[in-house]
Amino acid sequence: MTRPTRPAGHDDLPVTIVHACLREGRGGSPTAVVDETPWRRAGRALTDGERRLVPALVGASHAVFLSDDRDPADGRGNRQPVLQVRFFTPETELPACGHGTMAALAFLSARTGDRKYHAELWASGRAIKGRAVRRVSSSIDVTFRAGPVHLRQPTGVELSLLLPALGLTAPATAGACIATLGRPRLVVPVPTERALAALAPAPDQLAAACNRLGLLGCFVHSTVSAAVRTTARMFAPSIGVPEDIANINSCACLAAHLLARHGTTRIAVDMGDALGRPSSVSTAARHNPPSPLVDVIGTARIGRVACLPMSG
Repeated sequence: MTRPTRPAGHDDLPVTIVHACLREGRGGSPTAVVDETPWRRAGRALTDGERRLVPALVGASHAVFLSDDRDPADGRGNRQPVLQVRFFTPETELPACGHGTMAALAFLSARTGDRKYHAELWASGRAIKGRAVRRVSSSIDVTFRAGPVHLRQPTGVELSLLLPALGLTAPATAGACIATLGRPRLVVPVPTERALAALAPAPDQLAAACNRLGLLGCFVHSTVSAAVRTTARMFAPSIGVPEDIANINSCACLAAHLLARHGTTRIAVDMGDALGRPSSVSTAARHNPPSPLVDVIGTARIGRVACLPMSG
């Protein structure tokens, strides 16, 4: 792992930037990763306000916070680590974050130095099992199972509030759904990549609509090609992310939706081009009533380490 950008002081918080969801070794979503364990053991717990500050201070949209708690016994007298994770944007805490999960697994893998790494993370009371494999190029391939995805049809009220804010019309968006993984979001298609690239949502209007409806945001994707590769953009201004470079959980939602609608089992989703940060996520989905199982696959790279001064 890279060295901090300056020597850490007693009250400095080390923050590792992990570039999640690389596309052919480039781009990816800069995600802040913080191991809170040393601070917690020293009796200095971060506040949620401090956690919300971290992503903005290091130029990331999201931050993931790790803590190594201890489970009493495993039957052999050993104490096993339980890695708790929490996810924050500058505006709020999230119950789930796909690229935060990928960044956490890549960070832990790099710290061990093992070529192959397996871990179980706990987020919002749910276990997330994942694995990471280090490449010779120093990038890290990460796979984990996204949480259960629940699908339903959007209501007329939801579409009447969300589509105008996105700059879309109802006839062009047949096949939309509300998909919930952690939090619900609108998943909506547009006919072409050109139409997707031309989108210019009204952030304030979209944020107000999402807040009113209790939605995370809107995931807009182009139609899937014969090679099951698609492009997408995620807009979530209500949580302080006008547009997300990569959104793994929304890709998992799309995978579940396409499995239910067309029987599609594998897709690759390209994101981030509108922001100059090409990103890519692959998914593998299969039926498993009552909700499908979706594995997500992506590549990450460990970036710089920043040291943030924190008050005692």
